[in-house]
Amino acid sequence: MIKEIELTVGRRGLHEITSEIQQLVQESGLKEGLCTLFIRHTSASLLIQENADPSCQRDLEEWMERLVPRGDPLYTHIDEGLDDMPGHIKSMLTQSSLSVPVVDGRLPLGTWQGIFLWEHRERNHTRKLMIHLGA
Repeated sequence: MIKEIELTVGRRGLHEITSEIQQLVQESGLKEGLCTLFIRHTSASLLIQENADPSCQRDLEEWMERLVPRGDPLYTHIDEGLDDMPGHIKSMLTQSSLSVPVVDGRLPLGTWQGIFLWEHRERNHTRKLMIHLGA
């Protein structure tokens, strides 16, 4: 099964999408296999990260902001704003796809793991994800 979904996310930051993906796995009826996620954008990314303590997400976001700041005078790709080029760099440093096994019809994520869409731009966006579920 291949399905495309659209997710409207708020401004910059980590947005947990575990429940949406788990629901698709359950609806597919797949018992054993692989769930592959692919984001169709170059200024957002995917990641598996701790979902229990929000301070972990804040620390990751703040660290990434220090690593790749907005408004660096060396950026020349600024047609869509001062967060445009930093969004592309952050996406390059993270991931555009994830693969998670499916076991007994579920994603066997660890106790503190969640799947996140990481929005790297300041304003709200609708992001498209391709999900492939197969044995």
